[in-house]
Amino acid sequence: MKSSSLLLLGGLGFFSVSFGAQAQKRKMPPKPSATEVYDSVGQPAVPLGGTEKYGRFLADHQQYPAAAMQRGAQGTVRVSFVVEKTGTVNEVKVESPVAPELDAEAIRLIKSGPQWSPAKNHGLVVRQRVVVPVSFVMSPGSTVVMRPGKDQSISTPAADIAASANPDRPAVVAPDRPTQPVGGNQAFFDWVEKNQQYPLLARQRKIQGKVIMEFVVQSDGRLTDARIVKRLGSGLDEEALRLIKAAPKWEPAMFQGKAIKQKMVLPVLFQL
Repeated sequence: MKSSSLLLLGGLGFFSVSFGAQAQKRKMPPKPSATEVYDSVGQPAVPLGGTEKYGRFLADHQQYPAAAMQRGAQGTVRVSFVVEKTGTVNEVKVESPVAPELDAEAIRLIKSGPQWSPAKNHGLVVRQRVVVPVSFVMSPGSTVVMRPGKDQSISTPAADIAASANPDRPAVVAPDRPTQPVGGNQAFFDWVEKNQQYPLLARQRKIQGKVIMEFVVQSDGRLTDARIVKRLGSGLDEEALRLIKAAPKWEPAMFQGKAIKQKMVLPVLFQL
C-alpha cells in the first residue's frame, strides 16, 4: 500500500497532515513510469526551506484583488499542481473555484513560489500531485468611502484597525471615527494629482488606469507599510508607491478618545 499526504495552507500559516501505512514487503518493487503522477507516496514532496517558510511566502506575496475586495468576495481556493522530479511546479489548476479574481491570484501565487524537494516512493524520485488551499479572508465590517464625482474609493476594513492605546494587549476594534486625509478625500486626491509624475514609458505606451495601494495610517497620522495590491506596470506602480510614501499626514482614526492606527486600501489614478 502507498501512504498518502495532503498539504494544507491558509491565512498566515499551514501544516501538513500525513497518514502512513506499513508498506507490503516486496522483493522487487515495480519501477514507476517516467510520466506517472502519484497522489500518495512514501516520502511526500516538500517546499524548499520547509513548510513554515512556504506558508510565509504565500502570505507575504498574496495580493488581494481589488475587484474581489470591493465585492466582498472571499473564501478558500483549492489549487492542485504536480511537483516534478526536478522540484519544479507544473500543471497548476483550481480544484474548487471561489471567484475569478481570487482563483487567478491563487494560481499566480503557486506558480511564483519556490521549488520543492521532489517526492520519493520506494526510494525512487517520482512526480506527485499536491493540493494547497489558499485562503482569502477579508476583515468583517469593511466599508467604502467614495470620492464625490470621481471613480475612486478608499476602503476601510474595520478589523484591520489595531488599537494602540494598550500596546501590551493589542485589540481589533471598529473606530469611533475612521482615519481620513487632512482636509478630506478631495484634498488628498488633489495633492496626488498635483504631485504625480507620469512615467515616460507609461506615457509612450499610453497606459493608464488605477494602481491599488495598501498602507497603514499610524496613530500620529504618518502613512507607513505601503505596498502595491494591484499593478499596472511601465513605472506606474513605482510612482504610486512613491506618492503614498511622500504623502502628507492624515488625521488618525479615533477610538474612545485615543488615536489608533488603521489599514487603508485606495487606488492611485493615472490618466493621460
